[in-house]
Amino acid sequence: MLKSLIKSAFVVLLMTTFAQAADYGTLKKLKDSGTITIGHRESSVPFAYYNKSQKPIGYSMDLCEKIVQRAEKEIGKKLVRKYYPVNPKTRIQLLANGTIDIECGSTTNNLTRQQQIDYAHVTFITGTKLLVKKSSGIKSIDDMKGKKIALAQGTTNEKAVVKINSDKKLGISVVNVKDHAEGFLALETGRVDAYSTDHILLFGLISKAKKPADYAVVGSFLSYDPYAIMVRRDDSAMRLVANSELSDLFRSGEINKIYDKWFMKPLPEGGKALSVPQTDLLQAAFTMQALPY
Repeated sequence: MLKSLIKSAFVVLLMTTFAQAADYGTLKKLKDSGTITIGHRESSVPFAYYNKSQKPIGYSMDLCEKIVQRAEKEIGKKLVRKYYPVNPKTRIQLLANGTIDIECGSTTNNLTRQQQIDYAHVTFITGTKLLVKKSSGIKSIDDMKGKKIALAQGTTNEKAVVKINSDKKLGISVVNVKDHAEGFLALETGRVDAYSTDHILLFGLISKAKKPADYAVVGSFLSYDPYAIMVRRDDSAMRLVANSELSDLFRSGEINKIYDKWFMKPLPEGGKALSVPQTDLLQAAFTMQALPY
């Protein structure tokens, strides 16, 4: 009886807390407008990318939909979803200035970016590697000496490669590109000798290539990149909504079904399966972030 009363009191307290949270920040904006604008990537397979109908889909998009549904419960209102494409150069500014309300893509959580925006729980862990044509003979960053590499501006990968290039005096020429699709095109057409970004995204690009067998992901990890969904800075209420939903997914094990859908099974509309199982580090992250109530 006492346990039941305590549980009931907790539920009432939690509902009251979220109701109060809806009076400010992003939740108030959503409640007042009845609309949420979701920032998404256009070619970050399998996190956020366009399907054949030009609808954004992916692992991060599925997680964001869960968060949006949670937000709807907290504000007591159904939300119209609007989708807004972003890229590495625009995503932080568009979130900070209110153009988008949440960013669902393949964004690394780091301390520098936290000066401008905030993050929910970590949902994937990866790092920088190289995508090359197998015929190039390139096996590591050292083999890139005097060659050309495509890098998306505003990414942690750009920062990592530029630093290594400088430290090792490799003389690599950098070709700046807007996003992953442009970077892969530069490699495919021979404008560059490699494209570099997070290794999981490189496998995604290979899965969509005309001739996947022509390409390889090579080298050791050049950076540590934990991905997380972005929310606005100084908006603890929206972050709590996102983290509450993600913790529930981690605790229940539902995250494993969502993960397998995008990383272990054939991608929607005929895409090749990436066949990238969860690492021990990612499993540990899920377990540690399954916070209790």
